[in-house]
Amino acid sequence: MRINGKLWAIILISLFLLILLALPAFAEVSAEAAVEGHAWWFWPIVLFVVTFIMGILAVLGGVGGGVLYVPIISGFFPFHLDFVRGTGLLVALSGALAAGPGLLKMNLASLRLAIPVALIASTFAIIGAMIGLALPTNIVQISLGATILGICVLMLTAKKSEVPDVPKADRLSSALNICGVYQEASTGEIIDWKIHRTPLGLAMFILIGIMAGMFGLGAGWANVPALNLLMGAPLKISVATSKFLLSITDTSAAWIYMNKGCVIPMMVVPSLVGIMLGSFVGVRLLKIAKPTFIRWMVIAILAFAGIKALSKGLGF
Repeated sequence: MRINGKLWAIILISLFLLILLALPAFAEVSAEAAVEGHAWWFWPIVLFVVTFIMGILAVLGGVGGGVLYVPIISGFFPFHLDFVRGTGLLVALSGALAAGPGLLKMNLASLRLAIPVALIASTFAIIGAMIGLALPTNIVQISLGATILGICVLMLTAKKSEVPDVPKADRLSSALNICGVYQEASTGEIIDWKIHRTPLGLAMFILIGIMAGMFGLGAGWANVPALNLLMGAPLKISVATSKFLLSITDTSAAWIYMNKGCVIPMMVVPSLVGIMLGSFVGVRLLKIAKPTFIRWMVIAILAFAGIKALSKGLGF
């Protein structure tokens, strides 16, 4: 029997609502399991199942896996935050490494734009990782919760501009020769783009780098608005360059977590496999899912996880 698109959508929505409602109860069971002890394979299987669903949500909601991974796993599972952040960086990094070469080949990711931004963001991601590991866990949890709630607000209010109006390139971008040409596949139009407000944009990536390293979230949620709305790069160039940037920024921060022993295969392997397989399923479901509903679902889950991280940090 063939299942039509509407039935798939109903099944998918029901599954997401069930997960959202079951998270608190599952977290309680997970905490009891951590206290009572379990077989070594229990947590890898749980992580695989949860990250598989997370991979589907990430694709349908148009967000990076790291943004969902860190708040949900740290908020509802009895894992130390340092291990969750280290794994979260590798989750974000794996997607970036898979997509980066293809985006460069299609001339969508711009090396001229990425290199100066990556130099700043990756340097401060290292500093952010050091700050995150040095601070008390409860302070990081509170900061993480506030950041996640800020991301929810950004997702609700941020606008996107396909091709921003940049009347004239500024001096710094002209000196660095940050510009390019690409062909819009949907229309066949040749778009000659340039950027402005470069000093302000580069300064913004100092903060983005620190937050990426400190919380292990990746930074695609912040990269795209900064490149597109602030600096004036076309939306497709911004998205592709942001994905390529993650492969540099997250690598820098991940080394700090690895050096401190905060990256363990027992968490990393099932998480990466689950996210990747979930992403493949998400791509197939993207054709029949309603983007608006999924977007609201992702925002609701992030807000729920952000509040949980805040309450956990505050000791409630």
